[in-house]
Amino acid sequence: MADTTRTGTETSAYRQPQVDVGEMRRLLDGRYAEVRDLVRDNLTEYAGVLDEAETMSRPEFRERVKDLLLVMAGTGQTGLGFPEEYGGGGDLGASIAAFETLAFGDLSVLVKVGVQFGLFGGAILMLGSKRHHDAYLEDLVAGRLLGCFAMTESGHGSNVQALGTTAAYDPQADEFVITTPDDPSRKDYIGNAAQHADVAVVFAQLEVDGKGHGVHAFVVPLRRDGEVLAGIRVEDDGLKMGLNGVDNGRLWFDGVRIPRNNLLNRFADVTDDGRYESPIANPDKRFFTMLGTLVQGRVSVGGAGINAAKVALTLAVRYGVRRRQFNATSQDEEELLLDYGLHQRRLFPLLAENYALHFAQETLALRTHDVFSVESGEDEDEQARRELESRAAGTKALGTWHATRTIQECREACGGAAYLSVNRFAALKADTDVFTTFEGDNHVLLQLVAKGLLTDYASDFEDLDQLGMVRFVAEQALETLIERTAAHKLLEAIKDVLPGADDEWDQEAGLLDPNYQLAMLRFREEHTISGVARRLKRGIDEGLNPGEVFSRAQDHVLASARAHVERLVLEAFVAKTADLPDGDLKVALNLLCDLYALSTIEKDRAWFMEHGRLRASRSKAITREVNDLCRKIRPLAVDLVDAYGVPPALLRSPDLLG
Repeated sequence: MADTTRTGTETSAYRQPQVDVGEMRRLLDGRYAEVRDLVRDNLTEYAGVLDEAETMSRPEFRERVKDLLLVMAGTGQTGLGFPEEYGGGGDLGASIAAFETLAFGDLSVLVKVGVQFGLFGGAILMLGSKRHHDAYLEDLVAGRLLGCFAMTESGHGSNVQALGTTAAYDPQADEFVITTPDDPSRKDYIGNAAQHADVAVVFAQLEVDGKGHGVHAFVVPLRRDGEVLAGIRVEDDGLKMGLNGVDNGRLWFDGVRIPRNNLLNRFADVTDDGRYESPIANPDKRFFTMLGTLVQGRVSVGGAGINAAKVALTLAVRYGVRRRQFNATSQDEEELLLDYGLHQRRLFPLLAENYALHFAQETLALRTHDVFSVESGEDEDEQARRELESRAAGTKALGTWHATRTIQECREACGGAAYLSVNRFAALKADTDVFTTFEGDNHVLLQLVAKGLLTDYASDFEDLDQLGMVRFVAEQALETLIERTAAHKLLEAIKDVLPGADDEWDQEAGLLDPNYQLAMLRFREEHTISGVARRLKRGIDEGLNPGEVFSRAQDHVLASARAHVERLVLEAFVAKTADLPDGDLKVALNLLCDLYALSTIEKDRAWFMEHGRLRASRSKAITREVNDLCRKIRPLAVDLVDAYGVPPALLRSPDLLG
């Protein structure tokens, strides 16, 4: 392992750095700084939508959000991920960056953009062939054709393979017949469906000559000149907790007929003589490959959550250097909130986590661009895509949970003023709450991550469902599984970076040594993965039902997945800081990186102590170090949030910012 030991942050050699806000912002904005600035400028020009969200009626606000979507389309920022020949920018990474930055503004606009260009447009781009691209993409990118993404059903959310909607092929008419067989099979919570979508991409069970071929995607017209077409029933989902500028709705299909060519046929097709064919013979593999191409949605939602949390942190930190409370150290003047150790403890670990997640998200977004390059049209090997899907699932889960937790803590840290709608927290809380469950429920996504860890993406069993995974563990020698997950290499890796006696290794390294921090998180990750494997195997050996075995171990499954993703997040942060030239910027980021790492260990100190990796004295030392890091970050805090570049017009909050 390369030497990543830090200098300049240890107490004996510490010099308080200064943060150049512009330099830090350029680092955060990265490769797509110009794209992010374009979005910031557009958001600033239409910042009035934040007021309109609170003063307009719901129908009026929906129309306003639609109008802004069309304005954004006119700037080119929403079409960046589409091929240039259809009016796009040919850069998927730029598209993700633009979407993330939209989270600084009204989130109904963000979600409306995501539905139109990410979900609806992404499905046609990634699941369709040239005939579909030629037919739809130019109008879609320009905003002349509005659509929706009709996957979720009332009775089936995360379990997409079990959707009830059917698409039966009629060879005499050369058409598919789309049918909602029962009420649980209605499409539900579908953005754009209630009012604005003229077309839907509908996911349904394909039936050819009485034989089922699993879930496929179809282009289904919904409206003509604003009127719902025959055979289609639309119902508004009504008032929601938030995002009421988005017209979510329910859809029913009563024998709706569409041409055979409306099947999005990148991965499977029905020929003109009525035969089903696919280059992927295995139906499960075909299904997961199809869904894997839509990973951009999860990547984008995770990034949006992280960026929404930046708004909350900016407000809370800036309020903390303005608001005074109690005479703590002087009889003459009350103390600034941010000078209190408790206030620092509440906000700064979240600030550090936000920076960590930002760099993890940056790594993920660039990897997504590389794997699914719209310029080349070529995908990398299957293992790379599986790894990307797993990383996207895990980062989305941690990023959106971080947003929910951070926005709440920041709201509380701003007191009663933050409860007023004008100060943005009401909308931030309400509009981001659903991020933890759309584009995949976070708990289900972490199970997807754990499945990948247990199987190590081996081709023989990569498409196993949960029960198949349990049976696999039971049927293999446990040592083979551990070999696949590389747990057997753990002690050697630890010895490489932290020489010393095995039972004393955690005493030998400095707390601010990133090798120590990474070794701790790697140990937890590998130990929990192998522990899950043992639990699953033991349950099967005892003759228990595989489903019951998995259910009993779900807590352990989620813990292993979370440990894995937190290790990836820390690795991304360590790698980012290691590549920087020596200077104040690097020292400041190392403070945040240390705080993220030690806060993560501190939160799970019980586990580390239970497993012999942390002694009581070391645990107390970590807490002291976290407090010290918070004190060191205090003089930098305002500059660190200003570097996010949230436009002042979007902060509003006169009671918080003055």
